[in-house]
Amino acid sequence: MPHSTGRPASLTATELVAAYAAGDLSPVDVLQDVAAVIEEREPALNAFWHLDLESARAAARSSEQRWERGQPAGPVDGVPVTVKENLARKGVPMPAGSAGVEPAVPVRSSPVVERLEESGGVILGSTVMPDWGMLSSGVSSLHGITRSPWNSALTTGGSSSGAGAAAAAGYGPLHVGTDIGGSIRLPGTWLGLTTLKPSAGRVPLDAPYLGRAAGPLTRTARDAALLLSVISRPDPRDWTSLPPEDLGTVLPPEPREVRGLRVGLHLDAGCGLPLDPEVRRAVEAAAALFADAGAEVEPLGPFMTPRMLHDLDEFWRVRSLADFDALPPAARERVLPFIQRWVLAVRGVDGTTALRDYASIMLLQKATVAATEPFDLVLAPVAPVTAFPAEWPMPWGEDDAGMAHIGFTAPYNMSGQPAASVNCGFTADGRTIGLQVSGRRFDDVGVLRAVDWYEQHRPAEAVPSWPIPEPERRAEPVSADERGAHA
Repeated sequence: MPHSTGRPASLTATELVAAYAAGDLSPVDVLQDVAAVIEEREPALNAFWHLDLESARAAARSSEQRWERGQPAGPVDGVPVTVKENLARKGVPMPAGSAGVEPAVPVRSSPVVERLEESGGVILGSTVMPDWGMLSSGVSSLHGITRSPWNSALTTGGSSSGAGAAAAAGYGPLHVGTDIGGSIRLPGTWLGLTTLKPSAGRVPLDAPYLGRAAGPLTRTARDAALLLSVISRPDPRDWTSLPPEDLGTVLPPEPREVRGLRVGLHLDAGCGLPLDPEVRRAVEAAAALFADAGAEVEPLGPFMTPRMLHDLDEFWRVRSLADFDALPPAARERVLPFIQRWVLAVRGVDGTTALRDYASIMLLQKATVAATEPFDLVLAPVAPVTAFPAEWPMPWGEDDAGMAHIGFTAPYNMSGQPAASVNCGFTADGRTIGLQVSGRRFDDVGVLRAVDWYEQHRPAEAVPSWPIPEPERRAEPVSADERGAHA
């Protein structure tokens, strides 16, 4: 398993901010090191749609000056960060991962980007996604294939594929993705990350939609909390956003204990793919750790049905078919063939059926809230399977199995409940396994605190040793005597 390094690119955001405050590091030097990692790894990983190191260098120099004056702009001043390509940045085209789309060029940045810039974050660029974000992989008709930093033969997961690759590879510590059925947490499980799909409305969007959320992909819960404290600040463009909440002190200096919490253990999604035995064992071991610490762990049975999963998939297909039909015929041919087949499969679905699908989604929302309400937290797998080949658009390859892998994640998008991922183990061949930690509606703080506790108490064999390259070292000077000895 690769080991992490002590280079600036491998540090967490909380470590960087502390080093800036102490004068031990400069944002300029940190960016230089991150840029070196990007230069080394990006040709193989393919995480960026739009990389703008010149703008990042200017932002780092400004941050350095603010820290020298002792006047940082905000909690992430000087910290390198990326955003997914569907989070608008003024003047940067937004192709939604598809070669068939004529990219819109936003005239204003999204709320997430504006909050990051106001806080002094050093935005490196926009990360890639698959076509329309409707694949759980890094396969895109526009961008090609995005690969795992752990093993380039494996997927990153998706649809926040570039964000996940950037987070695991050491392209800085903070990355923002979006999630409508698992698109933050799936890269989380297949890359060993700590991520959060926040409560519905917690992070303002300029295009809110049923189930959609933006949130952190990071390497620690404390970094996820730090990033959330910035991007959750309100914006009037999102009419669904929650009232402001002070998240600046989400996590206390010491992890909060879990004793007395009522915790559900959810191992049967009720639909979709069967649960891999190695994933089951890792999640059960994590639940046992909570129980040993005094949490009341109880089994939670399935509450999602195969019909609910089918109807959700069909609803999304109809939505994407409308986008597909809006394209010129020649442009449709440039859309990823898998997505073409996926949307055309519902060509005969009528409006009445689509409305029935919507009603089914509302039933899923109701069932999720009712089943999980007795618990402070629910522990589950993120996905029933582990990372698959990078070339596959979905965990089963090119076949059409609907959304058979999101039975554990999608319910929390529909209910609006917060759900995080955190690495809880590895398979025998070294693939990462994610634990999903979900909470009651709007309890993002409780979920982050539980993940933070778990990170501090999980066994050493569950802790990722990040695949961040060693910094280059200059060779020591060779003396004349040594040169003579080897002549």
